[in-house]
Amino acid sequence: MNASEASATQGRRRRRWRYYALPVFAAAVIGYLLVPIALMVVYSFNDSNANLPTVTFNWQGFTTRWYAGWDQVPGLTPAFFLSLRLALLTSVVATAMGTLLAVALVRYRFRGKRGIEQVLTLVIATPEIVLGASLLGFFITLAIPKGFLTLFIAHVMFSIAYVTITVRARLAGFDIAGFEEAAQDLGATPWVTFWKVTLPLIFPGMLAGGLLAFALSIDDFVTSSFVAGTTSTFPLWIWGAVKVGIPPQVFVLGTMIFGLGLIFVGTNIALELRKDERRRALR
Repeated sequence: MNASEASATQGRRRRRWRYYALPVFAAAVIGYLLVPIALMVVYSFNDSNANLPTVTFNWQGFTTRWYAGWDQVPGLTPAFFLSLRLALLTSVVATAMGTLLAVALVRYRFRGKRGIEQVLTLVIATPEIVLGASLLGFFITLAIPKGFLTLFIAHVMFSIAYVTITVRARLAGFDIAGFEEAAQDLGATPWVTFWKVTLPLIFPGMLAGGLLAFALSIDDFVTSSFVAGTTSTFPLWIWGAVKVGIPPQVFVLGTMIFGLGLIFVGTNIALELRKDERRRALR
């Protein structure tokens, strides 16, 4: 083998190593993220021989009784449904307000626009403990009783920034003003233009922002611990139960939440695939 052939072989080996390096790294990262969730799902079927069943990673047999008795732990079910109501309400309000703010930031020029953008970035970058402490002082100053209302205000506050940035990225990828002008030139009213043109274009961003707000709300612990008062959310209840032992039903409810998220993601993917098929058919 001459020098040119050796160099070519070495180049192919180097390219082959680079070709596999990124997929292997991506698979390792995805595995790192999914392994804890997989363990939660698997051990939600783990039996327990103790008088007071608690989560254990010593496999004691397969069972579905924790799913049958998912609501039999005092205090856990009310905290779970409170977190669901809070997350749903937060995602709806934050999505509506964040979408309107994103549209204003993209389509209009006004005084203070740069300041609002900096505030949004600051909300995301600020540690939760700082947000929680500042909100606690704010509510105490205004004499607002701590409870569901203060939790709702706090969750909407930090969720709006994520929704706004998500929807804004969607808006930046389309010439929505051009589509709207074309629709109005064809005789569409402002309401029909919004319903038939603007909303379908920004809906994927709204859906992504709403799901992100839901996820941020339902698993928030730090900020909630400052403003919840005597109200117990799902994460706060689990934190309190750690002292005596976490019941297996926590893994069951966590699996349900994960499954709900998979349903939303699968629905979104199916809708996008259907839209792509329609676009191909129109072409």
